Amino acid sequence: MKKFSMVLMAITFAIVANAQSYNVGTSTSSTDYFGRTTTTHRNQYGQTTGTSTSSTDYFGRTTTTHRDSYGNTIGTSTSSTDYFGNTTTTHRDRYGNTTGTDKSSTDYFGNTNTRYTDSYGRSTGSSSTSTDYFGRTTTTYRDRNGQTQGTSTSSTDYFGTRHTQQRSNNSNTTIWTW
Repeated sequence: MKKFSMVLMAITFAIVANAQSYNVGTSTSSTDYFGRTTTTHRNQYGQTTGTSTSSTDYFGRTTTTHRDSYGNTIGTSTSSTDYFGNTTTTHRDRYGNTTGTDKSSTDYFGNTNTRYTDSYGRSTGSSSTSTDYFGRTTTTYRDRNGQTQGTSTSSTDYFGTRHTQQRSNNSNTTIWTW
């Protein structure tokens, strides 16, 4: 029992101290001739865990369909942007039930800040995204208490394919927002 407590304490300390980050997955996105974007998600072992396919309608609303590794639909996300440039995304499960909402705004410096809420409107966390001189995008994810949970870094190659590397402070969790 003492050994278990020491191990638990060491793990807790590592997480709290953010002493290490773990590769928890990657994604690769490409856009076809019709403007549809397909993203393939992989876990830390390179195995495909699912896909997301996005398209934008005439009114500027973006609908994303999420599928598991077998191609089964597991949910959808619908995003719309208001007159002031704020984006609201509503996530739904495979049955159409709302599971959460994201609200994003971009500040004067071009940084995007997002607040996540569950289906009851309770805060589940936040993220902040910035883009460097080379077009690399870094997003930092925080829990509802403001503690950093992980980061994702994205860059686009010569062919227009977007590659994202995701790291978490906890090897047993993922920080994907969906």
